[in-house]
Amino acid sequence: MISLAAADRLERAGVRWQPRAGDRFVVRSRELAGEVFTVADMTIEAREYPTGTLLAFNGTTEWALDSVQIDQALWLPSEEQLRELLGASFRSLRRTGTGQFAVEASRPNGEPRVFAATSAPDAYAEALLDLVEWVRQSN
Repeated sequence: MISLAAADRLERAGVRWQPRAGDRFVVRSRELAGEVFTVADMTIEAREYPTGTLLAFNGTTEWALDSVQIDQALWLPSEEQLRELLGASFRSLRRTGTGQFAVEASRPNGEPRVFAATSAPDAYAEALLDLVEWVRQSN
């Protein structure tokens, strides 16, 4: 999963989120620190019984937290979403000899770039941040 620091940098760089089912996010709140939420059309709970596991479909969850404004949420994009945002600039993802992940991407001018991080999502985020900054400076 992408680090909170990388997700925050993407948001500050202008990467916007259109929530869809399966997206993960955190709520900017001390009370909910460390809790990762998932956007879902329906909540499905696995309930264990002596006779086996039951998947319970719940339309809503009764909980003290009814809703939050999107600006109170920090999107945690997946590797797939980050790769999609990189688009045609993405070239490859590989593991380095030091155990890091390296994303190779090219800028719109064709210049190849490599971004390494301890997780694949963070390496993708670094590549996307570079692309966003390059586009911003080019305009």
